[in-house]
Amino acid sequence: MIDYLATSIATLQEMIQEARVIAGFTGAGISTESGVPDFRSPDSPWMRNKPIPFEHFLASAEARREAWRRKFTMDDLYRDAKPSQGHLGIASLITSGRMPAVITQNIDGLHQASGLAEDQVIELHGNGTYAKCLNCGRRHGLDWVRSRFEASGEPPDCVACGGILKSATISFGQAMPETPMRQAQKLTAQCDLFLVLGSSLVVYPAAAFPAFAKENGARLVIVNREPTPLDEAADLVVHAEIGSVLSKFIS
Repeated sequence: MIDYLATSIATLQEMIQEARVIAGFTGAGISTESGVPDFRSPDSPWMRNKPIPFEHFLASAEARREAWRRKFTMDDLYRDAKPSQGHLGIASLITSGRMPAVITQNIDGLHQASGLAEDQVIELHGNGTYAKCLNCGRRHGLDWVRSRFEASGEPPDCVACGGILKSATISFGQAMPETPMRQAQKLTAQCDLFLVLGSSLVVYPAAAFPAFAKENGARLVIVNREPTPLDEAADLVVHAEIGSVLSKFIS
């Protein structure tokens, strides 16, 4: 295992040195190493606190109350999570100028906590560290939302327009955000190395980006503990902890 990992890391180092533009792509696996639960594990707390579908959230005040209750229950489980070695490795690659931004399926804000600016993180599924008004788009802090929710049992409305507030994540049934999707597509088209970290590559449309990069001539690297549907197409596959691989790139 040591020889396999060392050889894989050496190969990845060579590929990174040879790359002109690297696109990073992260999934739940990079954050499970920080203590954030994986949505798809059979015993995951997400299964007991499933996100409310978007149409139900819009249609029912009771659904909105339950959505916020589940949201704060999950937040309490990983509120002390810190960026993993994988997050810090990604941050170093971006700081070096080799990687313009990281595309992420995650909603935990740990890439920003690792030191990245908002424009260096392309969030395909939104961000769970704040709330947004569905009407005017104004941001609201979660501490403010929670204090009022727990005091009254009712989630507050937007302070600017009175609209419905929702965690700034993309719920089931909600349209994918247009700007991040365009940004991700642009970076995928530009890159000559696409680096997948901790994604099962089964959630679409996000999982289409690595396949598009490969078809466009980029090298494809997948670092994930479990096999993925794209392993056979990849130029390098490393079945290992992300932190054990990317810790070598922290500067």
